[in-house]
Formats: sequence, C-alpha cells, structure tokens
Amino acid sequence: MNAELERHGGSIIADVLARHGVKHLFTLCGGHISPILTGCESRGIKVVDVRDEGHAVFAADAAARMTGIVGVAAVTAGPGVTNTITALKNAQMAQTPLLLFGGATATLLKGRGSLQDIDQLSIMKPLTKWATSVSTVPSLGAIVERAITIATSGVPGPVFIEVPVDLLYPESQIRAMYAKEVGLGKAKGLPARALELYVRGHLYRQFKAPQLPELSLPDVRLPNLRSSTDGIAAAARAIRNAERPMIVVGAQTMIGVRDPERLARALRELGAPVYLAGSARGLLGRHDPLQFRHARTPALKEADCVVVCGFPFDFRLGYGRTIKRGATVITANLSPTEMKKNRRPEIAVEMHPGDFLVALAAQAGAGSGGAPKWGGWFDTLRGREQARDQEIAKKSAPAGQLVDPIHFFLRVEEHMAEDAILVVDGGDFVATASYIIRPRAPLSWLDPGVFGTLGVGGGFSVGAAASRPGKEIWLVWGDGSSAYSLSEFDTFVRHGYAPIALIGNDASWAQIAREQVEMLGTALGTELRRTDYHKVAEGYGGVGLVLTDPAKIDSTLAEAKAIARSGKPVCINVHLRATDFRKGSISI
Repeated sequence: MNAELERHGGSIIADVLARHGVKHLFTLCGGHISPILTGCESRGIKVVDVRDEGHAVFAADAAARMTGIVGVAAVTAGPGVTNTITALKNAQMAQTPLLLFGGATATLLKGRGSLQDIDQLSIMKPLTKWATSVSTVPSLGAIVERAITIATSGVPGPVFIEVPVDLLYPESQIRAMYAKEVGLGKAKGLPARALELYVRGHLYRQFKAPQLPELSLPDVRLPNLRSSTDGIAAAARAIRNAERPMIVVGAQTMIGVRDPERLARALRELGAPVYLAGSARGLLGRHDPLQFRHARTPALKEADCVVVCGFPFDFRLGYGRTIKRGATVITANLSPTEMKKNRRPEIAVEMHPGDFLVALAAQAGAGSGGAPKWGGWFDTLRGREQARDQEIAKKSAPAGQLVDPIHFFLRVEEHMAEDAILVVDGGDFVATASYIIRPRAPLSWLDPGVFGTLGVGGGFSVGAAASRPGKEIWLVWGDGSSAYSLSEFDTFVRHGYAPIALIGNDASWAQIAREQVEMLGTALGTELRRTDYHKVAEGYGGVGLVLTDPAKIDSTLAEAKAIARSGKPVCINVHLRATDFRKGSISI
C-alpha cells in the first residue's frame, strides 16, 4: 500500500477534528507531528504554519474566540512543547477552549535519552484542564473526542494531548522502523529473541489491541441545590426594582458564542446601561446608546443594582470594593469560584453568562425600567461619557514634532472599516487606543485578557485572518511588544493575510518608564531605540511605511488600507512624541 494513502494516527486525529467543525490547524512543523499536518490537509482542514510555537497557540486561541469552535494547534516534542507555555497559560486564564497536540518520542524509547524526550505532562498539567498521553492507536480517536468535550464544557480551557511519534505514522512504516532498529526476524540467542518477542507484542498492542474503557474517573462535583431558574427570577425582580442599574459584560460571556446578536438583543431588551470588557467589546456595535466606555468606577460606586456577567471581581473591578455597600450584586459565571471571589454577591447564578442574559431579558425585559424610568441615571452617565471624550479630544495635538498618539487614534477611528477587527498587543500605546477606538462588531476585539501577556499580536492576527478572510484587521503594537511576534509578517505573506500593523514607536517601554522614573528616579531597563520596524516587516515580505509628520496621518492610513486591500500586509512605524496622557497609571 502507498504510505501516503495508508491510514495513520494523523488521519484519525483529523477525522475527529473535522467532525467537530475545525477549519484550521495552527502549527510549526516537526518530524514528530508531520502526519497530523498531512492528515488534516487531506480532510480539508487548512494547515497554517507560523514562525514560533507560542504563536501557533495564540492563533488557535484567537480562532476559538472568533468562531465559537475549539481552537487547535500542534507542535513538535521537547522545546516545541515548552515554547507554548506562556500562550497556553494565557488561554487557560482567558478560559479559551483549545486543543494542543504535542509530539513525543516513540513509546519504547521514553526515558531512554532519545531526541527531545522530556516529561512533558508534568509541565502541561498545571496549565490545562486535562493533560494526557496516548499509548495505542485504537484509543487515539476516543481520547481526542474526550479532550474536545473537556476543553469546551464547564469552564472552558486548554487541553494537551501528547502523541508519541510511533502512533502517528502508518503501521507499515513503524514496523519497518522497529525491524531496522531491533533486527526483527534476525534474533540469535535467548536475550535477542526475548527482546524480539517483547517488541512484536508491543507493536500488536499499539496497533491492534481493543480500546479499553477509560479507567480514570472525572472530577466529581456536588450538585447545585439552588436552581438557576430561582436565581434568574430573583435577578429579574432586582433589576425591575432598581433605580440605578448597570450591567458589566466580561469575556466569558462570549465563549462558544456563534450568534452574538442574540446576546445583543437581550441587552437591548433589558435596557440598562452596559459596560463591555475584554472580548465582549463590540457586542453592541460602535454607537449603541446603552453602551458606556468611561467612568466605570464612579458608576459602580453609585449603582444600586449591578449585574456582572462572566467577569470576576478581580483588580479590574477593584476586587469588588468599588461597588457600593447596599447595592444588589448579581453575578452569572461558569465558575463557582470566580463568582464569589473577593465579593459575595446577593444573587449568584452558575451558568453560561450569555444564556443568563437571554433568560434574564425574557423575564425582566418587558417590565424593566428602560429609558423612561432610568432617564436621570442615563443622563448622569452620558454626561460623564461626553465630558471624558471632550477631555481626551482637547488633549489631542494635531501639529508639532512627531505624532501625538491621541490625535493619531482619533484619525484611525475614522479610517477603520465598519467590520474591522482589532488586535491589541502592548502597554501604553494600546491603553491609549482603548480610550478612543470603538470596536465595530461582536467578536472583533482581541486582547490577551487578565494575564496581560505581551506577544499575542502576531499569533492573534494569524488566527483572526484565518477565521475572517477578507476582513480588515488592525494590529496595534507597542514598539516593545512588536518584537515578540514581528516575525509573523512572514506568515502573513506566505498565507495571503493582510493585516495593517501600527507600531507606536516612542523608543521606550513607556508604561513601565512612566511610573519607574517617577517612583525610583531612573529609566533603567526601559529605554529602546527608534528602530526601523517597518524595514523588518519589509524584510519578511510585507510593506513598510514610516510616519513622523502628523500632517501625513490621513494619507498614510489611506495608503495602508489600499495596500492591505491588494492582499499585502503593511506595517506603519509611527514615531510618537512624549505625552503625559496616562500619567498616574500604574502597571502592577
């Protein structure tokens, strides 16, 4: 039989992935995993190869967030696996359903000093919901099925499957490999015959043994004695009776969502002021009257009913202390731990927060306050929103030396397409953008999440481009963060992706320098150069533009859009002037 046509472990994996609707496999090649790549390609799953294993996981993370389907990456053994650690931890903390295949040495060679052979499971277990190693080909499909179920159920997260190389290649090739290494059929003497017998038995089990039932029991959870229906009814009463309600929608609300408009309708039916965070940004579009972006902390201090959906009481919500005493706090979360950490809510509902919003709107929407009852509250919030927007606009400096970041993003806001996707990766430059740029649509904003990981930009952009072909993608990089993944311009070019990368070049790790200089009197370790990042992009096959004159912002952005429409990725190296816009912010 032709080895290319012979069924193998990579084909089995690909069959399962295809059944679950996976469209892309993100990877960096390696001999340990090559059959996974060929198996996926033969079943119509596009293989997207990147320049760093961590970027493959970031790309899979982005694809999962944008499609609602489990993201999948495959990396080779040893350093290929260890290179994914930060990206995998980021996915774990972002609660992204993700499947990572890691290559491994042959089953008979484990622990014997073969190439790239390490104890991978001990590294992966703390970073995943489940980490396992496959030992027989018949069990491979069932384990992948179980892995997808675990990754997507309950609180979603990443799963790691170690697949030894001799389970992936065709059986005929593996038997030939063992015959060569061990000398099957040529044994002389008792020890050699015993070894041959052992190897033949091992090969039989590996390829022919029936699949055994799973012996390890799943985690046992005590049943939730409080009905979610009771919690929803109590929440509906609370929001109907509120005078100053507000809703905070976090990233968990969007996990696994394929119809975000259903959630947007629920929020509009409820009619209360809404603050969107993380991947939930853009859920209500660009200019919905219910949506507020500024002064969330003052609103939390004044609201008498706060609905928190898929968002823990962590540092972003002041550990729950910013919500005033006496307010009715309602939480919906997939995690019973996150739901009550730091602040105990009056009403807690353990369910998908998106489903909670829909159910809450069905009960409270028709009878909730809306604009007439809550008009004064809306006026207060809108007054603050408009005042903050005006304050930001006044700080904009269109003229002068180099480019003012506020003025730059005000212009970017006007140039972005209405279906644009935003990928943000950086500190000060990205934080400035978040005050000004308005995400256009649901599932169109990609940030690292609570881990605050630098380096997501290249991989996230690959995943976004693969998931939304033809859409305008804007990648906002700080000059420091860009160096982590600027190499993915090579991937953009090879796969026909055309994001517009904006690098805010102030020759500094500015978010750190601002507080460090103020507190410690030194810029030690925070100073960079005004490097020609655009030339780096050109070296990888992209188009590079440099922007130093504020009078040329509009023309440069227009040129970049035209280049992207032609199918070429473009990098704008934006030379920034110093600004005190975010003075007083702290990054610890």
